[in-house]
Amino acid sequence: MAFTYDCSDPDARVEGLAAAARTVRAGRLVVLPTDTVYGIGCDAFSSTAVHGLLAAKRRGPDMPVPVLVGSWSTIDGLVLGVPKTARDLIEAFWPGGLSLVLPHAPSLDWDLGSTKGTVMLRMPLHPVALELLRDVGPMAVSSANVSGSPPAASAAEAHAQLGDSVAVYLDGGPSGEPIASTVVDLTGDQPRVLREGAVSTAAVAEVLGREVLTV
Repeated sequence: MAFTYDCSDPDARVEGLAAAARTVRAGRLVVLPTDTVYGIGCDAFSSTAVHGLLAAKRRGPDMPVPVLVGSWSTIDGLVLGVPKTARDLIEAFWPGGLSLVLPHAPSLDWDLGSTKGTVMLRMPLHPVALELLRDVGPMAVSSANVSGSPPAASAAEAHAQLGDSVAVYLDGGPSGEPIASTVVDLTGDQPRVLREGAVSTAAVAEVLGREVLTV
């Protein structure tokens, strides 16, 4: 049975965040609000939980699950190295709607799908998401919808699609315009925008002071 917590109520928010943290640590799924759309998330280091997330979305491992973090410094332990391009973009746009693709640290024991040695990282600009992430650490988080269906802009929309496959729903109110994050690939010699979303390609190029490729 799934439980929904109204995070606009201070007491329910405290109770919901505690329940969500217990749920993540138990290897189960939660839905949380972010600054783009609602996300379905779990412990990034539990392969069983990540497989459960993909099953809930009815999606295969060919589309790897991104990782959300609660602070800038968290990524230092997750990637092979943080180039200056990444630092500049993090300082300009985190927390916010920009995801970075970087080579992940080979020592990490995780299974996010067919990542080919990379990880997509983002720090969301939402107080509920940040509080949960700072409590439990990095989470594998994908949009809270069944694959092929519209992203959820509310906890109710997420529940309508995912139902009891998720144990805890954190209701942070409507997300507003459901705009996905912009994804920038920094694994090659030249930065590439894989998806333009909340942050424009022009803004990315301005921060980096160089041309940015698009796909």
